[in-house]
Amino acid sequence: MAYPIENKLVVGITSTALFDFSKEHEIFVTEGLEAFRAFQTEHRKELPLPGAAFPFIKRLLHLNTVFPEERPVEVIMLSRNDPEAGLRMMDAMPHYGLDISRSFFLSGGVPYPYMKAVNACLYLSTNKHEVKEAVAGGYPAGHVLPCAAAALDEGDTQLRIAFDFDGVLVDDEAETQYADGGLPLFFHYEVENKDRPLRDGPLMPLMKRLSAIQKLQGENSSRINSPDKAIRISIVTARNAPAHERLINTMKHLGLETDELFLTGGIEKKNILDIMKPQIFFDDQIGHLTPASDNTPCVHIPFGIRNK
Repeated sequence: MAYPIENKLVVGITSTALFDFSKEHEIFVTEGLEAFRAFQTEHRKELPLPGAAFPFIKRLLHLNTVFPEERPVEVIMLSRNDPEAGLRMMDAMPHYGLDISRSFFLSGGVPYPYMKAVNACLYLSTNKHEVKEAVAGGYPAGHVLPCAAAALDEGDTQLRIAFDFDGVLVDDEAETQYADGGLPLFFHYEVENKDRPLRDGPLMPLMKRLSAIQKLQGENSSRINSPDKAIRISIVTARNAPAHERLINTMKHLGLETDELFLTGGIEKKNILDIMKPQIFFDDQIGHLTPASDNTPCVHIPFGIRNK
């Protein structure tokens, strides 16, 4: 019987997003493939440090411990490395308590097309050009920004995940109106269309999978923002009144709830994220991510009109 991967929340991740291989990457760029392979072989017994996406992956996988019967999460390494260079990464998994047993080593091949083979709803990479290409092809991919603070993640095990709304969870229909006519047209358009749900954006499949896992804790707890919840989902958006109602109606139409909604109206998102301390934040505007990435693992979704 085939492994039921289609029933899981599947994330594909590159080795450089999971571990800090910045030194190794520099060797590859400056000295070439053979020098890189030799370095990885010679330093196989040296544990790589956590990368920017490590806290997110660590806590995401912890959901399999919280829900042992369902084991709802699968993380698969999708790597350009060859199998021999991949040994160092595979050795690091059990040391860090990462239950990652499935890996694709493609020896220079492009990894993201294999998302379809494993039903992945997210691909994380530090290669921004590859991610842009993936998103243009309709794949839900994100560029992981550097974050030194990621290596300091410790303490509780709750997964805190934060999303921007337009261009991330939903498409860029509303952002197109803003680009055409500024805030007055944007507000007018959103009020006029408040009862018409927005179409899904690149990360809505991930949101739906997370919401389904939340419901495993029971309907009563799903409506309360409690520290006992396994997953805490937040939306941090530049929207504010009167553009709020379409967001809320869209989520209601999809049967989705969020633990926290921040209608910032242009307030610096870093101010909120520094208090929230999510393990990952997704946004389609690099201008929101760059300041926040000092303390928060951030992922750029290069989708829509904001990234043309």
